[in-house]
Amino acid sequence: MRQCPPRTRPYRIKPGDTLYRLARRFGTTVPAIISANPFVDPMFLRIGQVICIPMQRIYPPCPEGNYYRVRPGDTLNEIANFFNVSLDDLIEANPGIDPDEIMVDQIICIPLAVPPVTCPKGTRRYIVKRGDTFYSIARRFNLTVEELIESNPNVNPRSLLIGEVICIPVSE
Repeated sequence: MRQCPPRTRPYRIKPGDTLYRLARRFGTTVPAIISANPFVDPMFLRIGQVICIPMQRIYPPCPEGNYYRVRPGDTLNEIANFFNVSLDDLIEANPGIDPDEIMVDQIICIPLAVPPVTCPKGTRRYIVKRGDTFYSIARRFNLTVEELIESNPNVNPRSLLIGEVICIPVSE
């Protein structure tokens, strides 16, 4: 195997590999791969050839910071449904991805779905912050998770998004 510089790993070229596909698969960029392989002709990759792949992930721009790592079997449509965002918004938030060929471990941006939230009487608005879970929010406000779920029937408690508005029951 070829000796690769720090923060890179060796990779043996397989049939169908291109620098673009490798960049997407490993969460890096084509220029970063070219830079890590100055003696490799990027226009002439050979099957069996060993190149160095940068291991520092490049994350897509994501204003709210809601990143998701693609898991085996995921589709963009399923991810959009899970996070309650439209498929079009998900694709628009990730301009470099091929909607028909997402890769396991690929990092994508989950845009914030901003349906208007009107909290009913007896509740107050709360904006989800990084690290919040239904459990941590319930503890912070001295509630049960069930009370929080009941006050937010349209919110998936397993897919909170930073910046999302939920309703917190308040005692009167």
